[in-house]
Amino acid sequence: MEEHAAINEGTLDMETLKQAIREANRCLNCKQPQCREGCPIRNDIPEFIAAMAHGDLGEARNVIARKSSLPAVCGRVCAHELQCEGHCILGKSGAGIKIGMIERCVADFSFQMELPLDRVPQKNKGKVAVIGSGPAGLTVAGDLAKQGFDATVFEALPEAGGILLYGIPSFRLSKKVVRREIRNIEALGVRFETNCTVGRDITVDGMFEKGFDAVFIGSGTAIAKELDLPGKELAGVIQSSYMLRTNYLFRSGQLARGEVLVQPGDRILIIGAGNVGMDAARTAVQLGAASVRVIERGQEREMSALRSEYASAKGQGVLFDWGVTPLAYEGDGVRFTALRVLTSEGETSIAADKVFLAIGSRPANRIVSTTTGIAVDDGGYVIIKERPYGMTTRKGVFAGGDVVHRPASVVLAMREAKKVAAGIAEYVSAVKLLEL
Repeated sequence: MEEHAAINEGTLDMETLKQAIREANRCLNCKQPQCREGCPIRNDIPEFIAAMAHGDLGEARNVIARKSSLPAVCGRVCAHELQCEGHCILGKSGAGIKIGMIERCVADFSFQMELPLDRVPQKNKGKVAVIGSGPAGLTVAGDLAKQGFDATVFEALPEAGGILLYGIPSFRLSKKVVRREIRNIEALGVRFETNCTVGRDITVDGMFEKGFDAVFIGSGTAIAKELDLPGKELAGVIQSSYMLRTNYLFRSGQLARGEVLVQPGDRILIIGAGNVGMDAARTAVQLGAASVRVIERGQEREMSALRSEYASAKGQGVLFDWGVTPLAYEGDGVRFTALRVLTSEGETSIAADKVFLAIGSRPANRIVSTTTGIAVDDGGYVIIKERPYGMTTRKGVFAGGDVVHRPASVVLAMREAKKVAAGIAEYVSAVKLLEL
């Protein structure tokens, strides 16, 4: 447990570094590396593995930095078993290269050794406003800064990081690591304006009035979906995302223990077996719940959560019920006491003290409703163009990440954000050229 805690906190010891070098030396140097094909951002995996194999961590860091501004995050929360590691040819024999561990070690070494950044170009290519500091916003800001754009990130919450900071529990992603990655992006010249809600404190129109050449909307899906069932107004029917946020505030000393939504001895139900559901279930266990049960309409083979997260939850004593349909929240008129469900054997009630919903989320409309010309689909997701990639129906306004493509993993949001960053650079450069 101590070794796992050190890894999660971003601490790299000599033995772990030796393991990473030994792991890198197992690479077969394939002529057609499938690991790179499996990476959503097409990271140059064979190149940084080769650098690690020779102990050249500075070069490994430089290779990773060409494609990723969040290597310490990706090395910890990416679905490696489905992506790079899942495509490794050695994986067929059950001995695939531990690519995530290598990337994590490179990032941690770079931080501990205070390796200097490559020369940051002057910010003379244009000004870009970035709304949201989650994976998409940080990726766009970092990519554009490396190209010489002046990027400012607007974040509604008191601290930058978005879902990385407020949504993913510390046992999966240390907040120290997130803050470290953000400092690295700041070192590229990116500015952050926190406690600034776009649509209230400033609008998209106001950003253009301030001289920004383009605006990127990476605000994610802030509104959690609800189940419109009888009894939904009962106290104790709560969103998982809200519980995870209160847990973060408690862990960071901003909230008293009594205000956390899971108290020792609580019987907890989670509706939804995605990654958020797994995070909520494991967090409830850590907070001292007497029992934690996850129910899901689908079957185990259909769940969207990572197998590794599912295994971890089961290992911590979380129970799972598959093929269960919620029918109603039951209670005493004030508080929730049980969930009425339909199973293959008929209707029954599952007693619990609290139920947390983890059935997805959707975008808020605050940004698009306070400006004009930005079209959304029936679900409220922003519509974008292919050329320049990521531009909305309003000239100069781009969007990417979950607010366009629906909730996805960190690295998938980064993949789309990188494409949008290229589209923004193309657009702003073209506009500047026409002004000459």
